[in-house]
Formats: sequence, C-alpha cells, structure tokens
Amino acid sequence: EVQLVESGGGLVQTGGSLRLSCEASGFTFDDYDIGWIRQAPGKEREGVSCIFRSDGTTYYAHSVKGRFTMSRHNANNTVYLQMDSLTPEDTAVYYCAAGSAIISIGAMTFRETDYWGHGTQVTVSP
Repeated sequence: EVQLVESGGGLVQTGGSLRLSCEASGFTFDDYDIGWIRQAPGKEREGVSCIFRSDGTTYYAHSVKGRFTMSRHNANNTVYLQMDSLTPEDTAVYYCAAGSAIISIGAMTFRETDYWGHGTQVTVSP
C-alpha cells in the first residue's frame, strides 16, 4: 500500500519555525519527484517546494524562497521541509505529494492521480 504520512505541523508565532516530515512507503521513493503543496482556507493550492528525481534540484515558490528549505533522505524514505521566519500567510494545510511534478508559468503542482498524503495543519499566529 502506498502511503505518504506528514507530521510536524502545529501552532507557532510569527517569526517562528517548524519542520515538517513526510515519510513514504509502498513505492520506490527515489523514482519520483517529491514535493510540498499547501492550501489555505478559501485559496487555491500552492506548490511550495519540490525535489526533482532527475537531478536532485529543488524548486521553491517565490513566496517561500529564502525561508523554507526542503531536503530528501532516500535511505529512510523521508523528506523534510524546514520552515523559518513564518508569517500568518503561511497558515495552511501542507500536503506531501509524490509523482511527476508539473511546472507551469512558474508554479508547481502535482496531478490528482499522483500520490498524496492527508496533510498536516500549520497555523501561524500574529
């Protein structure tokens, strides 16, 4: 069974940090692009970060560049998203996804048919 399990979300004050984890199982981890997508209430999904299987390069959305760092550890089938200097605009449910990332007009996403986790809530208070 394919599973992506996110953890590490929570409530933090503006300027604080959180580290999200996504543990994958049931598929060959390093055969896929792995990314983080977030969705805030009433807003469209936003591709936050992605590590590409082809060359290991990392994509970051403009809104998080310089504040978020994504890393991938194939040995334990886990990816991490270190989030620093958080603001209330970062409040969202954060999903881990695995598949073939799509980059279009500078934005990143994954298909609905790719693998998705159930998400972890990140709330940043003013």
